[in-house]
Amino acid sequence: MSLPRAALRLVSADAAPALRGAALKIACSNCSLREFCLPAGLTEAEFAGIDKLVTGRRKVRRGSALFCSNDPFHALYAIRTGVFKTRVSASDGRDQVTGFQISGEILGMDGIVNQVHYCDAVALEDAEVCVMPFDRVAELSRSVSALQHHVHRVMSREIVRENSVMLLLGSMRAEERLAAFLLNLAQRLHARGFSRSEMVLRMTRQEIGSYLGLQLETVSRTFSRFAEDGLIEVNQRKVRILYPEALRRILQQPPDCL
Repeated sequence: MSLPRAALRLVSADAAPALRGAALKIACSNCSLREFCLPAGLTEAEFAGIDKLVTGRRKVRRGSALFCSNDPFHALYAIRTGVFKTRVSASDGRDQVTGFQISGEILGMDGIVNQVHYCDAVALEDAEVCVMPFDRVAELSRSVSALQHHVHRVMSREIVRENSVMLLLGSMRAEERLAAFLLNLAQRLHARGFSRSEMVLRMTRQEIGSYLGLQLETVSRTFSRFAEDGLIEVNQRKVRILYPEALRRILQQPPDCL
């Protein structure tokens, strides 16, 4: 529980550091995002153990990297606030966006296999993550089966997402790709308490194009076509989905795994 700002202003200089530490105490069991980061049905004792997984919080400024390709792998990162993109460098030197991650999602899984990170994770706005050293995750997973299952579930979800993106890039038209992207992002944000239809895109049109395998001009033209057809309303980076059923009809089925 955090202290009111007025109370913090009234604390003496000697007592302030200790109270600030208490106010900022990390506790997964009390976090509003725990249903996304943690397995359900844990006992109090198991929650107490999981609380010890998080060794600190790390702030990442907009445009800065949480980790880069070939950095040694040490930890997983649960996003508390902000939006990230992951990217890899193509053989011709271009950056390829491989995903966008929002609060409650986990970064760093790419480093488990070879103990080095495969991609860059870059903040698209000022962000904060919880740091979970992987050796602690592995140790606790051996005694808390629900945590082990949850880690496997997250890894499996990443595999499914990557397969869905491959399908998206290989067989869908531009309209289908953008419709899938908008519906999926709206769905993920709504699950975290945000509007079902309105969102602010933290990524640029060029980054969306890189992720969807489209040229910038194609992304801009498709956004304009959707707006002209009354499916969405666009005001710079603010997007409002006016007719989600029509977007779903473009796809013929809801996008659940992008």
